[in-house]
Amino acid sequence: MNLSSLKPPQGSRKKRKRVGRGDGSGHGGTSCKGHKGQNARSGGGVRPGFEGGQMPLSRRLPKRGFRNPFRKKIITFNLEQLKKFPQGSVIDKDLLVNAGLMKRKGDGIKVLGKGNIDYPVSLKVDMVSQGARQKIEAAGGSIILNS
Repeated sequence: MNLSSLKPPQGSRKKRKRVGRGDGSGHGGTSCKGHKGQNARSGGGVRPGFEGGQMPLSRRLPKRGFRNPFRKKIITFNLEQLKKFPQGSVIDKDLLVNAGLMKRKGDGIKVLGKGNIDYPVSLKVDMVSQGARQKIEAAGGSIILNS
């Protein structure tokens, strides 16, 4: 087999639709847009959510509650998840990202107290629950809070 003789399978590659290039092209005249109307005009079409003048669904449904635009997205971890790391390791944001425990960017990291840890680790996080703090310090670990 020769690399120069390779071809894609029949029908897998379609030609681009060239509109407005005369009647001989098969896409002349109205350029596949039909006759007149909003969608035939340049810049025509409707915005997302527009229902032809009918009251849109987003306005028909009742609005409830309050969504704080200034809310903080805190990423939480339990003590049992920190057992991945060896004894005496310094656990910070970079280590959590490299270990695959942190998938998205947040405004802070908080450690919660579910599970137990029986060896000392050092934590560099933004927040720690009271139960987690007691368990970490009882195991001989330390906590450094980012300010």
